[in-house]
Amino acid sequence: MNNEVILKLLDKMIPNPKCELEYNKDYELLIATILSAQCTDKRVNIVTKELWKKYDIFTLAAANVKDIENIIKPCGTYTRKAQYLKSVAQSLVRDFNGIVPNDRKYLENLPGVGHKTCNVVLSNIYNVPAIAVDTHVTRVSKRLNFASSNDDVLKIEKKLMKIIPKCEWVRRHHQLVLFGRYICKAINPNCSQCLLHDYCKYYKKVNK
Repeated sequence: MNNEVILKLLDKMIPNPKCELEYNKDYELLIATILSAQCTDKRVNIVTKELWKKYDIFTLAAANVKDIENIIKPCGTYTRKAQYLKSVAQSLVRDFNGIVPNDRKYLENLPGVGHKTCNVVLSNIYNVPAIAVDTHVTRVSKRLNFASSNDDVLKIEKKLMKIIPKCEWVRRHHQLVLFGRYICKAINPNCSQCLLHDYCKYYKKVNK
């Protein structure tokens, strides 16, 4: 019952959740999601705007890695990410004429594309039911007792999939991300804006 109430209250706080990574083509979302590892969506959006001014997926596949590095440097770990981007672009061009396929096994075998990245891409592009567990979803899930404090991301994902109806997975994923990003923050969370005090372990701990 608590879970149902929490989800209804999330609807009140974040009624129109959506992915904040900016993209116009399927491959742009894939590249942006790779870049978002240990980087904010806001910064990624600035970087990808510059990246797509110079390249598309075909020219990115043939680009000089150092040139890619220079553009994506603000995203951090840029030497590794530049290699990922070129390799992913080459694979997509070779295997699917630059299109991101609805193929989890294929995507998860690409460099820099893990389970979470695949969930983000497939859910947004193909509306595949999935819940991507990032640092925000992890923190929120533990504070709201959706998950235990020692659960890893895969265990959290499985628990959320049981709690949330499958038809809501994509929407709820965005909701939890935005809730964690703007309200239930890691440091100095905005508890005054939150409707979930009665269900939050963090709030109860700091307000004993």
